[in-house]
Amino acid sequence: MKLVEFGSSGLQVSAMGLGLAALGRPGYINLGHGDDLQHNYALRAMQDHTATMLSQAYALGIRYFDAARSYGKAETFLANWLSNQNHPDIICGSKWGYTYTADWSIDAEAHEVKQHSIDVLKRQWDESQDTLGEQLQIYHIHSATLESGVLDNKDVIKRLWELKEAGTIIGLSLSGAGQENTLEKALSIQSSKTYLFGSVQVTWNILEQSMNDVLQRTFDAGIGVIVKESLANGRLTLRNKETGFNATKILLADMAKAYDVSMDALAIAYVLQQPWSSIVLSGAASLEHLVSNCHAHTIEIDTSDLHRLSTVSEAPEKYWQTRAYLKWN
Repeated sequence: MKLVEFGSSGLQVSAMGLGLAALGRPGYINLGHGDDLQHNYALRAMQDHTATMLSQAYALGIRYFDAARSYGKAETFLANWLSNQNHPDIICGSKWGYTYTADWSIDAEAHEVKQHSIDVLKRQWDESQDTLGEQLQIYHIHSATLESGVLDNKDVIKRLWELKEAGTIIGLSLSGAGQENTLEKALSIQSSKTYLFGSVQVTWNILEQSMNDVLQRTFDAGIGVIVKESLANGRLTLRNKETGFNATKILLADMAKAYDVSMDALAIAYVLQQPWSSIVLSGAASLEHLVSNCHAHTIEIDTSDLHRLSTVSEAPEKYWQTRAYLKWN
C-alpha cells in the first residue's frame, strides 16, 4: 500500500487507515455489526479480536489507526497491541468531545454523550496521551458542528493552539448535513496565516458527495483529509436491503465484477481516487471485510466509471436522515 504526504505536516501516512469505532465496543450502527463480532462481547474476546485485526491491517500495509475516547476500549486495545509490537512507523489519531456511556451494553439508552467543553478537552487529552503516548500524533474534535459552539469557545481554541505548538496535529471530525459550513468556519481560524487545523476527518462516500469543492480547497491549503464512513455504515455493501437502493446496488455490483473486486472495495477505491483524499478509513470489524476493503488500492477506476459513480449520490438531507435511523446492534 502506498504512502502519501499528510497535508503539509511532513508525516508519511498509508493511503488507507483502520478506524476502531466498530472494534472498541460491543454496540455500533454498522449494518450487521453483531455478526462481525460473532456476538461475542466478552471484554477479553473483543481485545483479542481487535489485536488480530490490527496485526492483519499492518500486514496489509495500513499504518494509520483511528480511535476516540467514546469508542469504548478502542484506545486501550490499540495501546495494548502496540506495546507488544515494534512498529515505530505507526501513526495514531484520536478524538475528544464524546464520552462513552453504554457500560458495555448494546441496548443502552445512550451510547455516548457529547460535550465540547474545555474541561472535557483537558480530561480526555490527558487520558488519550496517557494511553497512546508518543504515537498519538493527530487529535480531532469529535463531530464538530456549528451548533455545539466549539469553534467559538475561546478557552478550547486557546488550548488547541497550545497542543499544536507542542507538536500535535490538531484536527476536527465532521458529521451531519452541515459538514461544509463547519469546515468553512474551521478554515477561518488562523494565526499569522497558519491554520489551527492540520487535519479534517469527513464523512464522504458514493452516497454523500456534497463537499468536493471545499475539500479540494482544504487539501490545497496543506490540510490532511481523512475520509470516514466510506461504506456509509454498511449501506454500500450487499447487506443493504433497502428497496430504494436496488438500482444503485446493481450498478455497483456489476461494476465491481468488471474490476474483479467486491462492491465494498469498489466503493473505497472511488474515494481513494479523489484528488483531495489523504487517508480513507476502513471501518471493518471482521478479517474477511478488512481484506476485502484493502483490495481497493489494487484497482484504478477509469474515467467513464468515475463519472457514472459521481451521479448516484443522495441529497445530504436524505443521507443524514437515513443514517440517523440506523440501529445500534
